[in-house]
Amino acid sequence: MTEQTEPKQLLHLVFGGELSSLKGVDFRNLDDLDIVGIFPDYKSAERAWRAKAQETVDNAHMRYFIVHLHRLLEPAVSAAPQA
Repeated sequence: MTEQTEPKQLLHLVFGGELSSLKGVDFRNLDDLDIVGIFPDYKSAERAWRAKAQETVDNAHMRYFIVHLHRLLEPAVSAAPQA
């Protein structure tokens, strides 16, 4: 019997909010942050990020970000040299 392995989860968080200034990454109101969700891979996180960014394209102060949670959860793995 062959064992099927699922791809390793590389969790990503997508969130955003209105910035105080276009020159930094300080949010106007932390209570109003939009937590879009946590995604199992970069590709699905990027799709969600693009959709939210497109929805708010008319507000120059709105910004959405993708955070590589897997790098925070396992920093030693992320720092390992790639072959």
